[in-house]
Amino acid sequence: MNGARALWKRVPPPVVDLVLVIAAAVDVRLNLLDDTRLGVALAMVGLAALTFRRRFPLGVFLLTLPISLTQPVAVAPLAALFTLAERSRDRRLLAVCVVLTAVANSTPWPLVGLTEAGRTMTLVTLVYSLATAAAPVLIAQLLQAQKDLALRLVEIEEAREHERALHAQAVLARERAQLAREMHDVVSHQVSLIAVRAGALQVAAKDEDAKEAARTIRSLSVTTLDELRTMVTLLRASGGRATELTPQPTLADLHTLVGSSGTHARLTGELPSAVGTPAQRALYRTVQEALTNVRKHAPGATARVELWQDGDDIGVTVTNTAPTRPSLPLPGSRQGLVGLRERAEILHGTLEAGRTAEGGYRVRLRVPLSVD
Repeated sequence: MNGARALWKRVPPPVVDLVLVIAAAVDVRLNLLDDTRLGVALAMVGLAALTFRRRFPLGVFLLTLPISLTQPVAVAPLAALFTLAERSRDRRLLAVCVVLTAVANSTPWPLVGLTEAGRTMTLVTLVYSLATAAAPVLIAQLLQAQKDLALRLVEIEEAREHERALHAQAVLARERAQLAREMHDVVSHQVSLIAVRAGALQVAAKDEDAKEAARTIRSLSVTTLDELRTMVTLLRASGGRATELTPQPTLADLHTLVGSSGTHARLTGELPSAVGTPAQRALYRTVQEALTNVRKHAPGATARVELWQDGDDIGVTVTNTAPTRPSLPLPGSRQGLVGLRERAEILHGTLEAGRTAEGGYRVRLRVPLSVD
């Protein structure tokens, strides 16, 4: 059954239309009842109209109705009715077309002979014609429902495939988030300790080779820690399409950070252009964490971000006023300032944080101007 249907679909539509017109013409020729000029002309018009049944199904059906009235044929009107039912979803229109076909088939021709025909025979012919005309409509509607069901099944399968893809992405996101937490909480912390201990060893060591080794260990630890933090950020993106690492922030990005912080913050002060990349990242992350804390824990407060230089040291101070309304109990890891202190220690700097006498909060970072 499926093989025959597939074979039938491969036949070009013009070939199908040609075969149908030939079959309808043979039907008219074998059952020609009205051989007058009018009867033949109406039959020829109906046959010619069949070639346009796909584009104008309703018009072609109306043009084939006279054949049903003047000739005892079935191919042309039923083919036109089938095409209309296959392409239309208006069941009222289809019901009217079935009735018109049955009336045309059961009405005696010529009309002058209507009184001579028995009423019973006319009624029987009408019922038979109704059944005959309803058959192609029902078959066409069944095929239409079958196509709709097939399309619906395709949509359901596509929806399931999309749902499976979303589930796989969610699983991947959870795994990446877990890996990012492990790297941040364990690996980054241990590398930070290595860098701090290496820095202390570099200061305390008397032997030049030991100092050089300690300096190398600390430098590699700082680089590794920056790379780890970049990887953690990338993992937390959870499957974004970007294939390149996002550029790390610099002091030039501070104006954008302060302006988009969601708080009433103001940036003042300047720093020399000779500030190294690690120091720029530390300053940026300090301002970012401080403004985040202001937004979370001090609603309505104003903040001042001040960049400064003190001899060979540079730094930033973020001070906010007391909150003007109660803060919401937002979740937090309470590891932000801890991470900033670790970053400051790696750069041989200091981080101070605490409440002010006015009820606000101050975060102050100090790092050497020239750091490895």
